[in-house]
Amino acid sequence: MTTLLITGTDTGVGKTWIGRALGNALAAAGRRVVAIKPVETGCSDATALFEDGALLAAATGQAEPLAALYRFPEPLAPALAADAAGEAIDLDAMLLRLEALSAGAEVVLVEGVGGLLVPMTWEWTVVDLARALSAPALVVAVDRLGTINHTLLTLGALELAGLEVAGVVLTAPETPDPSTGTNAAAIARLAGIDRIVTVPRLADPAAAFREIQPIITWIPEPGG
Repeated sequence: MTTLLITGTDTGVGKTWIGRALGNALAAAGRRVVAIKPVETGCSDATALFEDGALLAAATGQAEPLAALYRFPEPLAPALAADAAGEAIDLDAMLLRLEALSAGAEVVLVEGVGGLLVPMTWEWTVVDLARALSAPALVVAVDRLGTINHTLLTLGALELAGLEVAGVVLTAPETPDPSTGTNAAAIARLAGIDRIVTVPRLADPAAAFREIQPIITWIPEPGG
């Protein structure tokens, strides 16, 4: 089994879109894939079908989970959202649940929350989740001004934590700026990384099958 953490340089950069596109493509290729959002905030009954966890599940066609493992109503970092709800996130219980849900899968896609150092609890960040899962990280950013700094900071945090980088994906911004189209080459040059692609963010992630093929090749075969 291969576990891949999909993390981002910030919130709203396209992590779920990339997760959906990968989940759909892997499932279409016949690979047994499960996509999981461990924690999601800003949730309600009215938004349930459109939440990240639900969209990831729909992309793979998996039986479970059909939503994030922890859902909180306040649109805050998980540690804050849990406090506001009067609840607690048990990381050990979360890891056991992830292990159970991963049984029988070849590829497990785990989508983080916001950026890499977002507090899952007051003791644990997304970095700690990746460590616990022994998961390489796929870094998602937006191809716009500022992304060079944000991406290099994220890559630096991953290196400091001793975590493997699967690659970097830049998604198309809603409004391009003069830097759009130049950032991938700059990041590759500055970070010394060759696994970096830019993809359009189409309305239907399944339609991006061709564009995400390079990312598919970055995901090792089980046992590879």
